[in-house]
Amino acid sequence: MRRIARLFHSPGKKLVPFITAGFPHLEDTVALVLAAERAGAHMVEIGIPFSDPLADGPVIQQTSQVALANGVTVPWILEAVTQIREHSQVPIVLMGYINPLLNMGLDTFLKKACEAGVDGLIIPDLLPEEGTLFFKQARSMGLSTIYLVAPNTPDDRIQQLGREAEDLLYAVSILGVTGSALAGQEKLDRYLDRVRAVSKVPFVVGFGISTPEDVQRAAVKADGVVVGSALLACLDEAADPVKEAVEYLRTLAAALSETSKDTVKGASI
Repeated sequence: MRRIARLFHSPGKKLVPFITAGFPHLEDTVALVLAAERAGAHMVEIGIPFSDPLADGPVIQQTSQVALANGVTVPWILEAVTQIREHSQVPIVLMGYINPLLNMGLDTFLKKACEAGVDGLIIPDLLPEEGTLFFKQARSMGLSTIYLVAPNTPDDRIQQLGREAEDLLYAVSILGVTGSALAGQEKLDRYLDRVRAVSKVPFVVGFGISTPEDVQRAAVKADGVVVGSALLACLDEAADPVKEAVEYLRTLAAALSETSKDTVKGASI
């Protein structure tokens, strides 16, 4: 069983921080991933910086520009993952757009990603129909392919994507870019209930999650939550990014732990 599948078939809600590789500084990436795990993260999503990140809001766009100016490349990111693997087995997902991977060569990228210890991929601008062979090859090599669904995704499409992804779906909470406000509770609950009803695979929810209250709201219906823009904004202003990340993520992990307890209690009543 792939590492991500094993994680999400274990009990409890999962905290998944998103960091942009090479932000704020090159030397921060490995330390941030290891610190995130210590702070309670169950999986870490590492963003591959790109000059035109269509799905991302201003915070992540700005971090991508900084990271590119710092000299981040896809091979550099894979080397960072290799270094992380010397100290940790936390599941790692790379989120990136297709152009940097094409520049490296898709076969080469998949081979090097597996060798480095990457567990999963999110490619938001590559539709499953357009990337059938790529995604099939990735899964055959042990990489989880994680597809995005949104509030306007039809039920049959969610079902299809869950079936093809096999291990995990990413439920985008809103029709917008990263960093936007979370949807109202009733609207969010209806959407996540629909994802749960039509797909058999676990799913995380992201976009618009920044506070402990947001974490608790989103996690009630999902298997995990992704926190990106709010974390990156904290790092951007921090004298010590690693320390700031630990303090911030610990507050979210505590809130998520309470939600997990409440969910178990409710299921047992």
